[in-house]
Amino acid sequence: MKLKSGCIFWPQVYPDPEPQFPRLDRDIQCDVAILGGGISGALAAYHLVRAGIHAVMIERHGIGHGSTAASTGLLQYEIDTPLVELARKIGTDRAVQAYRASLESLLAFEPLVDELGDSCGLRARPSLYLASEERDIESLRAECEARRSMGIDVEFLGGEKLRDEFGFQRPAALRSRRAFEVDPFKLTLQLVRCSVKRGLEVFVDTRVTGYSGRDHGLTLDIAGGPKVTARKVVFATGYEAMRMLPPGLCRLASTYALVSEPVASFSGWPQRCLIWESARPYLYMRTTEDGRAIVGGEDVDTADVHQRDALLETKAQVLGERFSKLMPEIPIEAACAWAGTFAQTKDGLPYIGALPQFPHSYFALGYGGNGITFSLLAAEIIRDLFLGKVTERTHLFDFAR
Repeated sequence: MKLKSGCIFWPQVYPDPEPQFPRLDRDIQCDVAILGGGISGALAAYHLVRAGIHAVMIERHGIGHGSTAASTGLLQYEIDTPLVELARKIGTDRAVQAYRASLESLLAFEPLVDELGDSCGLRARPSLYLASEERDIESLRAECEARRSMGIDVEFLGGEKLRDEFGFQRPAALRSRRAFEVDPFKLTLQLVRCSVKRGLEVFVDTRVTGYSGRDHGLTLDIAGGPKVTARKVVFATGYEAMRMLPPGLCRLASTYALVSEPVASFSGWPQRCLIWESARPYLYMRTTEDGRAIVGGEDVDTADVHQRDALLETKAQVLGERFSKLMPEIPIEAACAWAGTFAQTKDGLPYIGALPQFPHSYFALGYGGNGITFSLLAAEIIRDLFLGKVTERTHLFDFAR
């Protein structure tokens, strides 16, 4: 599956030589084999080896060069499905648990990059969720109250206050105090570097061709002949894992992003907050460590690569125009634009855990618009599952929900 196309930004600004890893050419044994070297696999590896578990990472291409490289790197606790709507779908208690788990994982990123010794472009920003239309005002009020009732620090801004503080001509907004922007590619490589120092073994350009279970583990067949024997396997293969899942669990769509050349000033963009909106599909914006704007959205309901790529130039132009309409004081010039495939679930939540047809395996599938935060959540849950620890999160995001 061709997950992305166009000019991919993050690898171009990575400041160091990328770490080099070998192809697997021998039999190997381990506690956990992690399939996938994107942000989900990197976070899983980091948490597993930090717990003293011998892990091996197997990546078909290169570390961080799948859909991770096409991520726009917004980190939020908000799930694409608002709390009020999620409560109607899965019940209030489970919805509150999901939002609380997402918030806890979001807040774990600051101590994580402290441990890495590299910020990876992580910067705390407020998040502004704009009402797209007048009819969205009351739903935003209800959402604000629902989040406040569970202890989340969020503020409702009416149209007048929004104009006074931000200059935006929108009916209303929710302001959340805690969100981050990050360089997802750099974060992935730094996680892998640090995990290698703790014993992670990494193999790239390595393709798994077969999978067979045993009483106390399983065996992976590798193209060229080697075998990997593991007690557990973690599937962190992102959207490519969809072919393994029961039908109807999720659907694929396409999205677009544009990153600007560095701008002289962010005048008219208070606190360089993360911005997104209530319309679906939604427009979203952030800034970068080196003073650029990133604009994303304009999703289309197709995973056909030819259709997706044919729209890239037009979609990039529309994204630039929509940015200029909201931010007229900030002239931007496009530096890169790309298209990518992503997956959506019916409730906006990830899939984390086991499937009966794949014994001795866990899935870490951070599907949805909150993928990086979901990936950290998945890493924590899978580590706990391997260690035999059961928490309230264990079944919250599993396939049986």
